[in-house]
Amino acid sequence: MASKILMMISAVRTTNSARGFTLLEIVMVLAISSMVLAGAVGVMVYSSAERELRDISGQIELLAKRARTTAILQQTSYALEFREGSVRLMPLAQAGKDLRKTIRGREIGGEILNDQVPEDNQVNLAGGMAIFFRHWNSEKWLPTTKNVFHIWRFDPDGLCEPISLRLSLDKSWAEDTYHPLTASIRESSLEAR
Repeated sequence: MASKILMMISAVRTTNSARGFTLLEIVMVLAISSMVLAGAVGVMVYSSAERELRDISGQIELLAKRARTTAILQQTSYALEFREGSVRLMPLAQAGKDLRKTIRGREIGGEILNDQVPEDNQVNLAGGMAIFFRHWNSEKWLPTTKNVFHIWRFDPDGLCEPISLRLSLDKSWAEDTYHPLTASIRESSLEAR
C-alpha cells in the first residue's frame, strides 16, 4: 500500500510540471474570439434597426388610438398628419393648413409649427427613416416628402380609413395595415437587414 502511494506521488510530480501555452494555441483562441465578437456586433446592428422600426410603429399605433378616442369624446373629426420626419395628431380642421394657399399664393389659416403641437401628440421619426402611405383601395405606396403630406381622418363615430403604412430605415422596413374600427394594427410585417 505504501509503495502504491509513493508511485502516485512520484507520478504526480513528474506530470505536474509548469507548462505554458504555445503560440498556435493562443492564435487559435484569438481567432475564435474575434469570430464570436464579429457575430455579436452583426446581431446588435440588426436588432438596432428592428428595434427602431418597432418602436416608431408602436408609437404611431398609440397616436392613432388616441386620435380615434379623442374624436369620439370631442365629437369632432381628428386627423393624423404624416409629414417628412413626423406624425402629428390634431383636429382635422387644422391638418395641413400651413400648406394651403389661395390661387394668388396667400396662406389660408397661417402656419402651424411643430412646437405648437403638444409633445405627446407627435411622433418624430428617427434620422434617415422614411414613411410611405397607402390608401385601402390602392396598391401604390405614396411617399411623404417636404411638400407632400398625408392625412388620416378619424370621425366622431369611431371609424377611420383602413390604411397601410410603410416605415423604411436603410434597407430595413416595416409594414402595418390598420383596422378601420379600432385604429389598431391588423397586419404587420417586418424585414430588418
